[in-house]
Amino acid sequence: MKKGLIALIVLGVIAVALYGWGVSFNNTAIELKEASTKTWANVESAYQRRNDLIGNLVKTVQGAADFERGTLKDVIEARSKATSISIDPSNISPEQLAEFNKVQGGLSGALKSLLVTVERYPDLKANKNFLELQSQLEGTENRINVARDRFNASVEPYNLHIKTFPNYILAGLFNFKELSYFQSEAGAEKAPDTSFDFK
Repeated sequence: MKKGLIALIVLGVIAVALYGWGVSFNNTAIELKEASTKTWANVESAYQRRNDLIGNLVKTVQGAADFERGTLKDVIEARSKATSISIDPSNISPEQLAEFNKVQGGLSGALKSLLVTVERYPDLKANKNFLELQSQLEGTENRINVARDRFNASVEPYNLHIKTFPNYILAGLFNFKELSYFQSEAGAEKAPDTSFDFK
């Protein structure tokens, strides 16, 4: 065999191997990123469920008790802010997550304040619809937490795939960027201070 032919065969084998590696890397990265995008959509879905329930909660509370209008107004405004923020799941940045987390935290705080306020209304606490909505909200908060955990779990394999050697070389060539994890808002590690005012 001629040396030129052997060199050509070796180059052909190397080219096929590099092509196979590139295709495998790209397809795996796309699959992992799509999984993260889907789990982010589930996070947003859980938040949307909460926003939908809040409308019903507000109507129930409005109809059953004439209490501090400021608290109700805070919940309505916080809900409006929470629904105004949207994130592109294919390009989630730490800044986007921080802003999303901030408005959702504001809504959580307003809801806690609303639920503490309605404790002063025995008729409302005994109202079957209100109790069901309160239970639904508690379940929704758990769903949100699970959805955020699943999102973080889906981000990890994608980030590992594009950050490990030699994959990070192709990640740069194919423009795959690291995704941000969902993090709790500042101060979330402290237990909330709940006080009941029965005046």
